[in-house]
Amino acid sequence: MKKFFSIAALALVASLALTGCQPKTPADNGGTTPPPPQKATIIVNGSDTMVNMGAALAEEFMKTKENIEVVVSGGGSGTGIASLINGSCDIAQSSRAMKQEEKDNAGKQGTLHEVIVAFDGLAAVVHPSNPVKEMTLQDLAKIYRGEITNWKDVGGNDANIVLLSRDTTSGTHVFFKEFVVQEDGKAKGAEFADQTMMMPSTQAIVDELTNNVNAIGYVGLGYLKPSITALGMKANADAPAVLPSVAAVQDNTYGLARPLFFYIVGNLEGAMQTYIDYVLSPAGQKVVADLSFVPISK
Repeated sequence: MKKFFSIAALALVASLALTGCQPKTPADNGGTTPPPPQKATIIVNGSDTMVNMGAALAEEFMKTKENIEVVVSGGGSGTGIASLINGSCDIAQSSRAMKQEEKDNAGKQGTLHEVIVAFDGLAAVVHPSNPVKEMTLQDLAKIYRGEITNWKDVGGNDANIVLLSRDTTSGTHVFFKEFVVQEDGKAKGAEFADQTMMMPSTQAIVDELTNNVNAIGYVGLGYLKPSITALGMKANADAPAVLPSVAAVQDNTYGLARPLFFYIVGNLEGAMQTYIDYVLSPAGQKVVADLSFVPISK
């Protein structure tokens, strides 16, 4: 029994000695050590047109806000809106306005906020070797409705036109259908020609155009590059052709343009408000402009 007591006593002494050797903390002086600030995460999903811009905005924002993480993914405007409605993302990036049914469903989850974060010009694009360099918006509509099927009918080679479009989950697809194919309401109910190839992403359109001399597609300004050629657009046969550019969208001389949206459900506060404020700030809008999108103000 004595042996057991001696061992226990020695252990207690050793423990006290070790405790006495520890450096003092604020708690030792009667204070408390504050816990590290909790990191907030904002999940952004949606428009493929906006995904590069969204990623760049997130990257620049996180350089100054270490305690807020912004995670951005694409998949199409419809996918982002569906994710917002089912609660799997915090911000839906959309290159089209929400439909009323979508707004109603989102509103059931909380207050719906629609924020225009940029504008985008949409360019009709062809292979660089295509001799066609401009056309009217009406001819573009006829091509996509399948009423014009040969390039020679618009001043090009005697070759069948290969139609490329974004798929139906894309906000760009919806805008192009309503504004071009349906001529902004003049051809209500019109659809893309049956032979139109629906592509899963804007990059897929660019890749196909690079290798197909008879193809035509449409992309946002941020996707223009030397491997494809943007067509000048004419309001009518007598009007001058205007090439798509940031300046032409800003001064309203290029008509094929649309707003780009953030949709959020719930209160705009905390990390969310901080991020939205950044996106709309001069610093955020510089990122928008650097990627060839159109800032919300000059």
